[in-house]
Amino acid sequence: MAAAATAPPRSSEDQGTAYEPPRYRRPLGIGRDLVVQYAVLAVVALLVLAPIVPTVWQALVDRPLYEEGGVFTLNGYVELFTQARFGIVVLNTFVFASLTTIFSLVIAVPIAIAVTRTDLPGSRFFAFTMQWPFFISSLVLGFGWIMMYGPAGFVSVWVRGIFGEVPWSLYTLPGMAMTEAVALAPIAYVFCANALRQSDASLESAAQICGSGPFRTIRQIVLPMMRPPIVYSSILVFSMSVETLSVPLLYGQPVNIDVFSTFLYRNGIQSINPDYTVLGAASTIILLVTLSLVFVQAKLLKNGARFVSVRGKATRLRPLDLGWLKWVVVGFIAFYVIFGALIPIAGLVIRSFTRIFTPLRSPLEFITTDNYATIFTIDAYVKSIWNSLIVAAVGAVIMSVIAVLAVIVARRSTFRFGRIVEYICLIPQSIPGIVLGLGFFWAFAYAPFGIGVAIQGTLWALIIALGLRALPSAFGSMAPALMQVGEELDKAARVSGADWLMTFFRVLRALLVPAFVGAVILGFVLMLKEYSAAVFLSNADTQIFGTMMLSLWTQGDAGAVAAIAAMQIALTALIVAIANWLLKGKHHA
Repeated sequence: MAAAATAPPRSSEDQGTAYEPPRYRRPLGIGRDLVVQYAVLAVVALLVLAPIVPTVWQALVDRPLYEEGGVFTLNGYVELFTQARFGIVVLNTFVFASLTTIFSLVIAVPIAIAVTRTDLPGSRFFAFTMQWPFFISSLVLGFGWIMMYGPAGFVSVWVRGIFGEVPWSLYTLPGMAMTEAVALAPIAYVFCANALRQSDASLESAAQICGSGPFRTIRQIVLPMMRPPIVYSSILVFSMSVETLSVPLLYGQPVNIDVFSTFLYRNGIQSINPDYTVLGAASTIILLVTLSLVFVQAKLLKNGARFVSVRGKATRLRPLDLGWLKWVVVGFIAFYVIFGALIPIAGLVIRSFTRIFTPLRSPLEFITTDNYATIFTIDAYVKSIWNSLIVAAVGAVIMSVIAVLAVIVARRSTFRFGRIVEYICLIPQSIPGIVLGLGFFWAFAYAPFGIGVAIQGTLWALIIALGLRALPSAFGSMAPALMQVGEELDKAARVSGADWLMTFFRVLRALLVPAFVGAVILGFVLMLKEYSAAVFLSNADTQIFGTMMLSLWTQGDAGAVAAIAAMQIALTALIVAIANWLLKGKHHA
């Protein structure tokens, strides 16, 4: 203590040296933060433009891009609308997407209102179950619906035996739309439910005080205020319906009902001598349609201030009393979850453990594990499982890293092109998966210096394509977490001498870890169930869950398909359970 007391005080010069801000090298007068920001812009722009530019260019030349001597032509568009029955394809796609959107909203909007605004019993449980179908691939759901509700399905045969006929048909546009709506309704539900939870209930409380009944309150106040999430989710569901491949392929191909995605699949993968110019023209049109939908969405919601209900003073919610009708709502939700998801998934799992699956005989008579034995003994099947896990794991990590860098560039920097980085990261959500795969197929074939040749036919091709599909979701999950971190932390670091890059590594990085882990898990789940982009990029050595199931289905091996589908569902459920456990209580993740 005496030594400390007699120690000479530090001079002002020494104090200045101790707290001198760090100095960073600036080669050619350019700071490292600007280098990183331009690098992020270049990477995301390259990833997004790589499949788009070759697709547009392929539509304008008379031969494949990998062949020399191509000349400019518009014959691809002419042939598309005169000889390829593309007009019928456009009509089928519009009807299918419209019906899917309507069915999804009919399911999602009432349930979102009932769960968040009424005295519905078990609302928390129903809010959780409503999200189940989101984690199931629409391809897997389609297999389950065929096995249970198809012409020879378990439920269909049982109903036919009782009533003499089956009152539904999956192999129609409404049948396709209903199955797809079951898979996409959770997306619309999440948007609508989150918007209702965040909105102020003062208007509804005022209506109740004035004597308005629950249904009048919902019709005149709640529904008009839900216009933004309804518009956003409906356009998102419509665009996803335009690009989906699984259900139209399973249901439409046997009865010659073509939509955009199956047209590309039939004229590309299944064609002996595909016309790449026509494929490029069709892909360009589909791309323009989906991008236009995003533009329309932005225009419709430009006056968002009209729908603001979250003010400085919040009002406690008084749940609307539905009376005896709440049990009707409970029945409606239970019907959707049980018949839409649980029965088809249960049918898949049971089919995976049986040799024959029919209501005419007890499944217990045909119990077997041969389907799983086949999956785990044939090298190609085992390899597809490992390929799926590798692609999902590596792709999720890489795209989450790119997403977190893009988020801090777009939302936490003075970079002049920050907004452009954000827009580019969100573009892939409007690019159909099969168009993305076809575009990367041409991009790898056309890439200089042998880069494309080295990537084509490898897992890296799938990681890039499927990862790009997951990039908008990763960006969207990281951005809200960053917005919750006050900018005063950045300012404090900058005052202390840290540049933009050091501020991220010393301050923001640690705070964003939970959100980053959440983005990785979300990306893993999305990439595990995604496959449409892999249709044009995979080969015998790079098959994944989705492409392998399609291959087995065309061979008529329903047992093996059910076994792989059951494994995919089990892996997804395990990952989601682990994520909930790891991120429990971390709401900003």
